[in-house]
Amino acid sequence: MKKVTLLIVLSLIILNCAGEGPKGFFGRGVNIAMDPRTLGTQIDDTIMQQNLLARLVLTNKKHFLKIGVKVLDGRIFLTGKVDDPKEKLQVTKIAWETKGARSIKNDIKIKEEFNFKVSAKDTLITSQLRVAMIFDKEIKSSNYKIDTYKKKIYIYGIAYNEKERRKVINEAKGVLDVDGVIASILLVEDLSRQSN
Repeated sequence: MKKVTLLIVLSLIILNCAGEGPKGFFGRGVNIAMDPRTLGTQIDDTIMQQNLLARLVLTNKKHFLKIGVKVLDGRIFLTGKVDDPKEKLQVTKIAWETKGARSIKNDIKIKEEFNFKVSAKDTLITSQLRVAMIFDKEIKSSNYKIDTYKKKIYIYGIAYNEKERRKVINEAKGVLDVDGVIASILLVEDLSRQSN
């Protein structure tokens, strides 16, 4: 049974690495054509991300759907929901054990009873921000991942400059009914290696 599970996990990882344009198996990623990181850094980050996802799934199969992982320049961003604080600590420990990890930003929430109204509102907030970013020509929207939880927007990504970073944050703050914006946006100049 372990061999079958391992084979499935490895197959999914390979499918995600190949992807289909900017959208891979696990969801929208950073578009390589727009990404200011070097190709080497992008590959390193993808390998770290898939390695961490595989280890999380081997620890607990439900992490496949419950935990979101994004790696930018060796910095690991975690989102999703877990059942209890002990599980959150376990996921954080596994992330820190990932070879090449420079930092961990853990925005994993402890699961609560499902509330359709709150979930629908969060989805609407995320959609409104995504559309606003797509229509703003000064924002490379494909370089950002957006999660909304209880009307708080979590944004992860890479901005080409401080002006773009501020625009993204201001767009998020301008979305109706938003209670807060938590931005983890790196600037190109902050990356350890950049494309030329």
